[in-house]
Amino acid sequence: MESSILEKLAGGLLTGGMTSGDFISLAEEPTASRTPSTAELGEVTLDLDRRRRCGFPEVIFGEGKTVATLAKIMERMREEKVRVLVTRVSLEKGQELVSLFPAAVYNEVGRTLRLEVAGEQTSLTGKVAVVTAGTSDLPVAEEARETLNWMGVSADIIADVGVAGPQRLSARLDDIRGCDAVVVVAGMEAALASVVGGHVDCPVIAVPTSIGYGASFGGIAALLGMLNSCAANVTVVNIDAGFKGGYVAGLIARGQHRGRS
Repeated sequence: MESSILEKLAGGLLTGGMTSGDFISLAEEPTASRTPSTAELGEVTLDLDRRRRCGFPEVIFGEGKTVATLAKIMERMREEKVRVLVTRVSLEKGQELVSLFPAAVYNEVGRTLRLEVAGEQTSLTGKVAVVTAGTSDLPVAEEARETLNWMGVSADIIADVGVAGPQRLSARLDDIRGCDAVVVVAGMEAALASVVGGHVDCPVIAVPTSIGYGASFGGIAALLGMLNSCAANVTVVNIDAGFKGGYVAGLIARGQHRGRS
């Protein structure tokens, strides 16, 4: 077997994106037959090869998709024995999907839906803190936390510790220090990311939110504030992108876990 393919397979196993059984079956498969795989599901072309290439399966963006389309995707992913994560799922759609997939976990605040592989025990590794400036930022924070859970990373939310009451953050610093990565979710002027960055020795993934009054411009002010952070360990994702913030933090945490192992 080519060393590059073996490295990709080993990476998928180490990140938790595939089981040991998946690793063995793929390793035994002839190299010539391992081509990028897709599933044509009518209006959807599902990427079945992403777990091998990237360590984790495709994540489904639920907004704009019908329940029928989402159910079709989830059923095919269940057949492939991969963990399912659907983001931006409305309450109405979430309830319908849970009725179709009783084992699914719907997070009403984060608007996410997770479906684990039947019989598979997912042990949590690494440690990430998801920190919010206010309670209004919780929907984005919950999306990040659910993403981390789907990735098999241990994550806790530390809510409502914004800079307007700095003593609140000071009281929770011991819970934040020692993490592999920190996701900071904040709107308004989004100063919290810089403050947290000045207290920890790990990457800080800043997620600006669209929370704020008129001059916040739907999160643009928060985005620019975070991009201009003077804390060297702060990096920024898109407005309200809880999934992206959680995913990047999860990759960092799992990489740290592999290094310690």
